[in-house]
Amino acid sequence: MSKDYYPPEADRDCLLCPRLVEFRRENQQKFPDFFNGAVPSYGPAGGDTAVEFLIIGLAPGLKGANWSGRPFTGDYAGDLLYDVLLEAGLASGTYDRHPDDGMELRKTMITNAVRCVPPQNKPIGAEINTCRPFLVSRIESLKNLKVMMCLGKISHDSTIKTLGLKLKDYPFGHGAIHSLPDGKTLIDSYHCSRYNVNTNRLTRDMFMDVVKTCRTYL
Repeated sequence: MSKDYYPPEADRDCLLCPRLVEFRRENQQKFPDFFNGAVPSYGPAGGDTAVEFLIIGLAPGLKGANWSGRPFTGDYAGDLLYDVLLEAGLASGTYDRHPDDGMELRKTMITNAVRCVPPQNKPIGAEINTCRPFLVSRIESLKNLKVMMCLGKISHDSTIKTLGLKLKDYPFGHGAIHSLPDGKTLIDSYHCSRYNVNTNRLTRDMFMDVVKTCRTYL
């Protein structure tokens, strides 16, 4: 990889963040059957030109995407996310917590602000910054993109910085709708994590309302 060019997807064995590389190697020893790599974005069969809606999460879960190699697949957050996408008509098939379950996304792509699983599910600032060029390229590659949904404040902040905008002008808030200078729309949601659901910070109905709002902009 050249110093100035980043593709939309990181190499599976990306070496840019030393702490994440060390954690990956520990997991390769503990869980040799896991994916254990930088998790690629997941999108519709039509490829990048079919994508109008981009969902941006935080990072792969240790026993979710880091296990399966597909964003939000194998953990509670994925159970909620894919259930809602299926009901909203943005996915088809059946979600079965496995990358070979046959489910397909419609007009929708899912990615993460940080592509490798971090210890305790918490990437540090340097890792978010280092991984941001992949998000820049991912967004730039989607020529028909209309709407982005950020799951959580870290995802929101990284996306706003990715777009070269100022955080003070686009504050995070669940259900907040931001009209961007390039004509796209960014909509925020609390992250669909088990913790947020168990503490009633986010309910399924709240999450569904945000996804339906996103759909009205497609």
